[in-house]
Amino acid sequence: QVQLVESGGGLVQPGGSLRLSCEASGSILSYSAMAWYRQAPGNERELVAFILSGGGTKYADSVKGRFTISRDNAKNTVYLQMNSLKPEDTAVYYCNAGLLFGLRGQGTQVTVSS
Repeated sequence: QVQLVESGGGLVQPGGSLRLSCEASGSILSYSAMAWYRQAPGNERELVAFILSGGGTKYADSVKGRFTISRDNAKNTVYLQMNSLKPEDTAVYYCNAGLLFGLRGQGTQVTVSS
């Protein structure tokens, strides 16, 4: 079973950018999709974006046009480029193998605040 390690979170001002990385211990091509979820205190978990093994992508309406998901199969790594960040993007972000939440990393905190 693959293990996932997220990195790249932190504190950023509104309008700023962050790039999250998710490094897998095995081949991400074993999964039909790789996804990023997020969860803020008191909020339901949200599927932010996913990328299919063939490269197709889909985004939540709340991040469309601001976030970009990508993958490097040779490095077994998935990225989430986040631009024009808003305070409501503050959450713990989880990388997940597949679309069903469960096979995930430990999460990385993203805080958007002035």
